[in-house]
Amino acid sequence: MSQEMDQEMLAPEEATAEQQALRADLYRLLARLLREPADGELLAWLAGIEIEGADGESRDPVASALVALGHAAAAADPGTLERAHFRHLVGVIQGEITPYASWYRNGELMDQALVSLREDLRRLGFERSESSRDPEDHLAAMLEIMAMLVDDRSPATATFFMTHLAPWTERCLGDLARVDNAFYARTGELGVCFISRERTQLAAEAERTPVRIIEP
Repeated sequence: MSQEMDQEMLAPEEATAEQQALRADLYRLLARLLREPADGELLAWLAGIEIEGADGESRDPVASALVALGHAAAAADPGTLERAHFRHLVGVIQGEITPYASWYRNGELMDQALVSLREDLRRLGFERSESSRDPEDHLAAMLEIMAMLVDDRSPATATFFMTHLAPWTERCLGDLARVDNAFYARTGELGVCFISRERTQLAAEAERTPVRIIEP
């Protein structure tokens, strides 16, 4: 994702190759911010993002949220964010927010949502990395899967999203948007805006896609 963006390039519908790449980059960016604390290099990059035509009341919600995240990044300190990330998303046992599909969909970790996700990941040819400590239904991992599906123009993209992310992801990111750390609150807001738009665009596509996905 380049530092300068045309806000129209962020639209997912009828996407060109460049627009598709920007969608994938937004999935990867959110995954990176959820998985581990932002370091100084990433904060500087976020603070330097410029979006062409992003001023005014007609600003695209995703562009607006990305600008707000950049402002929060400019004021953030890596050490503070490391502590905030642990408190909000990790914790000694678990953080204030538990970013797993099973938790939000079934009320328990390692539950049916994870079972059905694993089955579909196997069907799509994805294997869990041996170095990964998190179950596959961690939101960061699922966002990374979406980035790869978008990159590959996979016919399963819309159905995978509607089955495994749409039912819970906005609630999780909405919880993150209410935390007391400005950077992570803005991260949550960006996630809500982006996922909401993806859901709107992908719902109709999923209905037209003959891909078998297991319902949790």
